[in-house]
Amino acid sequence: MKTVALTGATGFVGRITVDRLVAAGWQVRALTRRDQASRPGVIWINGALDNPESLRKLCEGADAVLHVAGVVNAPDAEGFEAGNVTGTANILSAAKEAGIARFVHVSSLAAKQPHLSMYGASKMRAENLVQESIFDWTIIRPPGVYGPGDTEMLDMFRLASKGWALLPPPGRISVIHVDDLARLLVALVPSQPGVSSRIFEDDDGVVNGWSHESFARAIGAATGKRLRVFHAPRFLLKVAASGDSFFRGRKAKLTRDRASYLSHPDWTIDAGAKPPSELWVPMIETLQGLKETTDWYKAQGWL
Repeated sequence: MKTVALTGATGFVGRITVDRLVAAGWQVRALTRRDQASRPGVIWINGALDNPESLRKLCEGADAVLHVAGVVNAPDAEGFEAGNVTGTANILSAAKEAGIARFVHVSSLAAKQPHLSMYGASKMRAENLVQESIFDWTIIRPPGVYGPGDTEMLDMFRLASKGWALLPPPGRISVIHVDDLARLLVALVPSQPGVSSRIFEDDDGVVNGWSHESFARAIGAATGKRLRVFHAPRFLLKVAASGDSFFRGRKAKLTRDRASYLSHPDWTIDAGAKPPSELWVPMIETLQGLKETTDWYKAQGWL
């Protein structure tokens, strides 16, 4: 049985990826900060990206590394640097010491425009570390990821359930369901022709992505509401971000850094950078995925 060392295993994307890896027959060595319930196919390794000894234990006996962990929100550049750049450097070092050859790195579309945000800049620097490494590497840049368990888009669903949508300046985005992303990550873990030293961008298969308004209205349809849509200018997003940070502190979702890159007009994937279709294609139609996500939120009492 092949073994994969997985970071970010307890996060939104990581939890689904663990399920998919086990179902595909992988033995998973999964990094966690807290004790987890035992489960077949998974060996939990207590530790963190800033704990080199735990990373060495994580990589022991593994055939590949799948690096999902990262920092999406941080109060300053140092927080992004520590979570996304130094953390990546640490797991690369541990994988090299363990003699692992295959390394799959989860980045973000934000890395395409690193000048727009501290987050995007940190993801680009992490990508550079992977590309400069000795490994048989593949980088995947997901767009906006949604699905049951997500907290990043939850506020959009909550506002939509009240009949409103407050959006960035007009633009376009790509999105992907978390299970489709997890399937892609599992497909990329084995070393194989056509994926080495490649950067892939994945989405739901909607050509040219979604306008901000069309995606908001799709969420509205999922919640059973016809929305009143408002586009906030960039300066107003910055003001709203300051308010969110004031009231929710480190739990704020609309930070000033996020407001900066949300204002960019084009966060769609490059169609030429899609993974090979013989390896992976998205399976979850977005309108259905949004409805399933809404139903999950309601079941949890989040909506």
